[in-house]
Amino acid sequence: MGRIVNVLIIIGALISYGASAQQNDSLIYAVGKIFNRETNEPIAAKISYQSLPYGNKVGMLSGSSFSFPLYDREKYSITVEAPGYSPAKYMLDPAAANGDRKVIQDVPLALPASAAATAESTHTVGKVMRLDNLIFQQRSAIITPDSYPELNSVAQMLHQNPKMVIQLEGHTDTRGDAKMNLKLSEERVDAVRDYLISKGVPKSRVKLKAFGGTMPLTKENTEEAHKLNRRVEARILEN
Repeated sequence: MGRIVNVLIIIGALISYGASAQQNDSLIYAVGKIFNRETNEPIAAKISYQSLPYGNKVGMLSGSSFSFPLYDREKYSITVEAPGYSPAKYMLDPAAANGDRKVIQDVPLALPASAAATAESTHTVGKVMRLDNLIFQQRSAIITPDSYPELNSVAQMLHQNPKMVIQLEGHTDTRGDAKMNLKLSEERVDAVRDYLISKGVPKSRVKLKAFGGTMPLTKENTEEAHKLNRRVEARILEN
């Protein structure tokens, strides 16, 4: 009788272990790196997260990278904070997991608004300026007239700083065909350079780089999020 009980205990333990292992194998993890948006250098930060919508699962990490499980396939919110930088917030959706069951969300941290304004006024090498008032016709590289004042300011900045070299970086949202998105972002930065050239800026001082939808600021599936991801940025390479 004792041997039978022992066998049953062992079988029960194996079943429990198998169920636990199967559960662990099906877990989805949120992973990412935290870095300086201008220099790409790693940043040690505080990472706090909670499940949505009720926050019944919470956690806190620290470091320049993170990895934590998204239990029960719930969505999670994540907040990343580091001294001297503006905090960043994201929503992580298990539905966005890749084939390795990972939701990858790298976190570029930017300077606070006041520090960014100072950096922009001093034209620091590595500074990235987002052209918020640059508007294109939908799904095209045609620049609307509303964009001219901001582009004229960029041209003026280059004229006032004759040693400055910038890189225009084009991004689309993540929807649609990846190849078409890359092509569209290439055409848009090319159109911006052509405009600057028309204002007397030498072509050699405006480099181009297109990313398509590979570097979204957010992966939320809302129109506001898609609008945020569609952008052209000017990075100062030399000055």
